This record gives sequence, structure tokens and C-alpha cells, in this order.
Amino acid sequence: MDLSSLKPAKGSTNREKRIGRGQGSGHGGTSTRGHKGQKSRSGYSRKIGFEGGQMPLQRRVPKYGFKNINRVEYKGINISTLQKLAESKNLTEITEQTLVEAGLASKSDLVKILGNGELKTKLNVKAHAFSKSAVAAIEALQGTAEKI
Repeated sequence: MDLSSLKPAKGSTNREKRIGRGQGSGHGGTSTRGHKGQKSRSGYSRKIGFEGGQMPLQRRVPKYGFKNINRVEYKGINISTLQKLAESKNLTEITEQTLVEAGLASKSDLVKILGNGELKTKLNVKAHAFSKSAVAAIEALQGTAEKI
């Protein structure tokens, strides 16, 4: 390598205009920054998210979630769990009390029966809510799904 083989880096030459290099360039004087003001000065950097003094979006938006006061929380129990319970205790009817005694729910829980798993015995189930697939599975074996 010698001085005769040196070339400028690719893309560093043939720029449209060199800003701030005198009046002959067409961008002398204010160097495309306009007149006066903070943005015309050297060293200017705006805070990320700054909105000109307006309350920024990240301060307007609540920081820690939203709690829906009308939400109803259910304890989900699958029909496969009901099948195991019915087989172990030899039951044909499952109520909220049965589930509390088995330790699957507490007294204050609202119980929703979900359709995951397979039901093999006819059951009469009483709960606060049922999924469509759970009702279909229970009624397919001539059982009943009764809402409390």
C-alpha cells in the first residue's frame, strides 16, 4: 500500500451540497437551520418524547393497568376433572358443594365448567357457568347442565 493507491471511502464523495461551507455552496449563513432559537444552536438535543411543552404521551397514559369493576372471575374446572371426581366418589350429581368438599373450589368461588377432556358417565352438573363445549359433552350423555 502506498499513497498512490489511496481512495476516499465509498459514498463519501459526490455529495449534493456541503452544508456550512460558505456562501458559494448555497447553504452558507444559517446552514439550513433557520434563524435563531434553540434548534439553530450547536449542541442542541431534544429530550425523547418531548412535545413542545404539551404533556407528553408517556405521562398522559396510566402506568399500571386497568381494573374493570364489572369483571366476573370464575374458577375453571374441566369435564375431565369432573369425570375423575365422579369415578373416585361414585357420583351422578355434581354441585358446588361437591366441588368444595373435593378441594377443587372454595366456597366463595364462582365455578365455570369447561369442555376440555372426555366425559364417560352421565352427570347432572350444577355450576355458575358452562362453556358451550362442556354443555354439549354433558348433554351428549343425557346429563343436565344447570346454572345456579
